[in-house]
Amino acid sequence: MKYLKKLLKFIKIYLALSLLSTLMVSCAINDKKTVGTFAPKGNEFNDAVIQVYAARTWGAKKFVSVHTWISVKPEGADEYTSYEIIGWRLRRGGTALRQRNNRPDKDWWGHQPELLLDIRGDKAARLIPDVIKAVEDYPYKDNYHAWPGPNSNTFTAYIGRQVPELGLDLPSTAIGKDYREIKDVVGMSASGSGVQASLWGLLGITLGTEEGLELNILGLNFEFDLLDLAIELPGIGRIGASDVDEYDDSKKESSPSSTEDIAK
Repeated sequence: MKYLKKLLKFIKIYLALSLLSTLMVSCAINDKKTVGTFAPKGNEFNDAVIQVYAARTWGAKKFVSVHTWISVKPEGADEYTSYEIIGWRLRRGGTALRQRNNRPDKDWWGHQPELLLDIRGDKAARLIPDVIKAVEDYPYKDNYHAWPGPNSNTFTAYIGRQVPELGLDLPSTAIGKDYREIKDVVGMSASGSGVQASLWGLLGITLGTEEGLELNILGLNFEFDLLDLAIELPGIGRIGASDVDEYDDSKKESSPSSTEDIAK
C-alpha cells in the first residue's frame, strides 16, 4: 500500500511539473523566421538529402506538441518529396498520409520549422529507399488520434525505428512518438540507439544514447540527456546544450557526425 502511495505522489509531482512547463511554453515558442533556411535548393544541390522537421501544431495543442515530417531528395533530383500524417484527411476519405513536393522547410499553420535531422551525400542516397519503404509500410495510414496516437509523430518515430541508421531523436514535444500497441510494448527506440517500453504512448520509459533517459506519463515526456548535459520538458522541449550541427560540405559518408545528430 505504501508503494502505491509513493507512486501516486510521484505521478502528482510529475503532472504538476508538466503543467508548470506547459504554462511556461509561451516563452519557449521560437518566432524566429526559419522558413526556407534549412533545405538547399534542389536545382543547385546535386547530392541526396534527408531531413526531418518539427513545427508547433495549431490551436491549443501548440502549447504542448509539435507536428513532424520527413523530406527526401534523391541524388540529382530537382525537388524534394515530403511525407507527413494529417488527421483531417481521414474525414475527407482516403488516407492520413500526405505526400507533397513543395518546399520541405515550410511553416506549419504559421509556426516556423525546426530542423531535427539533416543527412546529405552518399549516406542519404543509400538510406532514401529504406525511408520510402518505411513510409509505404506505415501501419496506421487509416488510423489517427491526436492523443495519445497514432498521429504525425507516431509516423516519424516509426520511420526512425525502421531505419535506425538515421539516428533520429525526436523531441519531448513530439506527443505520440511513443505510441506502441500492446503487441509491441517493448522494442527499439526511435533513434535506433536504445530500447523502449511503452503502452499506447500513455506510460513508458526509453533508454538510449541519443534519447538519454525518457519518462512518459499520459504522453507527457521528461528527458534527461546526460551525454549532452541537457533536459527536455513537456511543452517546452530542450533546455541545455544543443546538439545541432551546421552542415559541412566537406563531410561525407565516412564522417558519422555530418549533422545526422540534430537537436530536438
